[in-house]
Amino acid sequence: MNPKIIRLREEHAKIKAKISRLSARSRDLEKQILALENTDIIGLVRAQGLSLEDFAELMRSLHDAAPTETEEEDEDAAW
Repeated sequence: MNPKIIRLREEHAKIKAKISRLSARSRDLEKQILALENTDIIGLVRAQGLSLEDFAELMRSLHDAAPTETEEEDEDAAW
């Protein structure tokens, strides 16, 4: 068999293994970031003295007050 084919297949296998390791590391980092963000949010909520119910109501009111994509497009079109 052509030695170049063998080398290319070996390199390809190494790259696939590296991609797999990096993908796993990326997923792990994303989980760590999410956990730290959640911890920060909990700390902020507790620092404000909000109960779980108060926080849920605050989040609902913020969600209801946020414009939808259609409303944003309408506002952009008006200008």
